[in-house]
Amino acid sequence: MHPFTYTRVSNTREALDAGRRGGRYIAGGTTLVDLMRETVEQPETLVDISGLPLHEVLVTKDGGLRIGALVSMSELAAHPAVRAAYPVVSQALELSASAQLRNMATIGGNIMQRTRCTYFRDVTADCNKREPGSGCAALHGFNRMHAILGTSDACVATHPSDVAVAFAALEATVHLLGPDGGRDLPFADFLLRPGTTPQREQALKQGELITTVEIPAHPRPLRSGYLKVRDRQSYEFALTSAAVALHIKGGVIREAKVAAGGVGTVPWKLPEVERHLVGRRPSDALWTAAAEKAAEGTRPLAHNRFKVALLRRTVERQLRIVGGMK
Repeated sequence: MHPFTYTRVSNTREALDAGRRGGRYIAGGTTLVDLMRETVEQPETLVDISGLPLHEVLVTKDGGLRIGALVSMSELAAHPAVRAAYPVVSQALELSASAQLRNMATIGGNIMQRTRCTYFRDVTADCNKREPGSGCAALHGFNRMHAILGTSDACVATHPSDVAVAFAALEATVHLLGPDGGRDLPFADFLLRPGTTPQREQALKQGELITTVEIPAHPRPLRSGYLKVRDRQSYEFALTSAAVALHIKGGVIREAKVAAGGVGTVPWKLPEVERHLVGRRPSDALWTAAAEKAAEGTRPLAHNRFKVALLRRTVERQLRIVGGMK
């Protein structure tokens, strides 16, 4: 680990001043500290923001949720309002990491976490995300865990977060505060596809701070859930996953929100699946037909072609589970 300075701030003004000077924000630290130990990241200054007043989960007037960036994963998963209104979020969190990590890691840090691509974390391997212009060893290496959606010739790494898939499905908004004031970003615009600049992973400006993640109100009743398919049942990243939320009224699907994880360079919204569901009555045939559209546009690699069929099956299974709830 390279030498660095550490400072702890007590208010947002101090945090923004330190961030503007190039400091890296840290709270739970579960990802950044790992990357520093592996010398993948070498920040000169760490700014501890854990004391900022961003620890609340609030129900909005219209029934949405505002989640403070420093709320821990375990706190959010256990929150009564989350479990009652958006079980897809609770389930995604509870299927993530380990209990110890969930107690430490924050929601802001979770959606900011960097890829678990082994080539990114091996400083001897070529990686455009770590060293722009060096190449992508995963393209012709062992790429079983890598992405089949949203890839480019520069990067094929998947985004590792589970709860980010739920946020993408529910069309959340990320609220930011920076030296120039506050601004809001749709979750779909917050995380960036690699394109030709894979080293730029979030649409953040220098010194900006995540303050809250807001889930908008959705029609009631809303059935939702998260399915994660992985090599083992705990402490493992997704091969594929599906976040599904359905508003079914009068026996007809009035609204559908679907996103996939483990397959995209960012959490992957599935609008074609959603469009195929809305206005139709739940049925086995509908779930199968809708799930077929989940794999449109996939670009599999040498070792992850199985993900194409697995993605369809994962989405279909979760549509059946959520759509069949009483």
